[in-house]
Amino acid sequence: NCFVPISEIIAVEETEFNKKQRNIGRWQKMTKLHAFTVYYVKKARNHRWRCNHVTFWSVDEHLCNQWIQALKELLEMQKSRPKHLLVYINPYGGKRQGKRIYEQKVAPLFSLASISTDVVITEHANHAKDNLFEVNIYKYDGVVCVGGDGMFSEVMHGLIGRMQKDSGIDQNNPKASLVQCNIRIGIIPAGSTDCICYSTVGISDPVTSALHIIVGDCQPLDVSSVHHNNAFLKYSVSLLGYGFYGDILKDSEKKRWMGPMRYDYSGFKTFLSHHYYEGTIAYQPAKHTHGSPRDKESCRTGCYICKASEKQLAEQQKECGLKHEEGEEEWKVIKGKFLAINAVNMSCACPRSPKGLSPAAHLADGSADLILVRKCSRLDFLRYLVRHTNQDDQFDFPFVDVYRVKCFQFTSKLSEDNESNVMDIGKKRFGQFCRDHPACCCNIVNSTWNCDGETLDSSAIEVRVHCQLIKLFARGIEENGKDEAAYSQSSVEQLL
Repeated sequence: NCFVPISEIIAVEETEFNKKQRNIGRWQKMTKLHAFTVYYVKKARNHRWRCNHVTFWSVDEHLCNQWIQALKELLEMQKSRPKHLLVYINPYGGKRQGKRIYEQKVAPLFSLASISTDVVITEHANHAKDNLFEVNIYKYDGVVCVGGDGMFSEVMHGLIGRMQKDSGIDQNNPKASLVQCNIRIGIIPAGSTDCICYSTVGISDPVTSALHIIVGDCQPLDVSSVHHNNAFLKYSVSLLGYGFYGDILKDSEKKRWMGPMRYDYSGFKTFLSHHYYEGTIAYQPAKHTHGSPRDKESCRTGCYICKASEKQLAEQQKECGLKHEEGEEEWKVIKGKFLAINAVNMSCACPRSPKGLSPAAHLADGSADLILVRKCSRLDFLRYLVRHTNQDDQFDFPFVDVYRVKCFQFTSKLSEDNESNVMDIGKKRFGQFCRDHPACCCNIVNSTWNCDGETLDSSAIEVRVHCQLIKLFARGIEENGKDEAAYSQSSVEQLL
């Protein structure tokens, strides 16, 4: 017996039954056999999906055609499945394998599932973003990006920006209620880092991601908007990092010729420099959502915390059009010296850090986890970094604080002192000299914000989380050991 849920059948095709397939003695005398093949999702270990198939045959041609027609009608009833996709391929990202990965591994699957595509090979930075402001995006069922996190960021900015433009929303207003983007985004991983794909699917694998797109999965995702002085800077869905992760990115940008190895080199160099930064953080706690960053409730497929936020979001839209009421709530203020300030909308899991920066962060609960790492010794900071690679509680240190927030603001010490004194001016002018000479006791006054792998020029920012602003072709990470049970329970057809 082979149990196949209709929701995870990819395609059904009539098959010619040749002589080589007649390997059962009782069929040898038959002059003609009729057959059809069912292509379906086969779930393997570690969240990996593969396209498998099974062929059924019969001497009754009418019965065979009935099965084919019935199955195709059931597939047509799967309204969430895409029919027409817009595909952007970054041929330069990662190891420059994006075009090959799409043509060899993804395009054949889309063709098998009868999905038509319009493919755009990007030629320069922001090509996809600019193109999304020009094309008729409403004729597509989704937009697929082939590349790394940078390519996804381009597509996300293009789609969100286009939706706000068409709705007359000013993105420069940090308190604006942004319009949700209902056009789903698919990610085919082919970059140096595929954090978003890993955190929403559980694996960075092109075939698995393509199959999630084909079956029409849908995963809402929170997006944070970043502003400076009422001017829009960027959107973020994974990491906003100041201090340690900002310094790594800034240094690695000068060494792109090294490829992915540049992150290891810059990380080691940044760790040895051990710079800390002084500033003030003001935040509003996310009282609307359940749980906390330390409750060990990981976000998984069908997460009840995200479902509750979705219901609450629908009620807000119905009652008050998502009007912000932050002014009525109390802001909490923290001042200090920090080695790292990180805000994450998801766990930020990756192969090197399977649990991520914040293991209990949720994909779609309308909040971000704000992680503050205060000034400490190199040894203590090393112990904190090592915790990201194992199962221990990485927040169990006296110098680490974590809060679940819906918005926050950060101002560096230098920005606070508008009337900069002579010492500040000296640090500004001779900062490079100090960096080149570790014996100098001057601390660098400002770091750089790492926004999903891109640097931000402004150190003083205002961040606001927008609940479920976009949707992905994903379903969240499925629980290990429960995949097979869920697979059997959702079966609606038994093929004998």
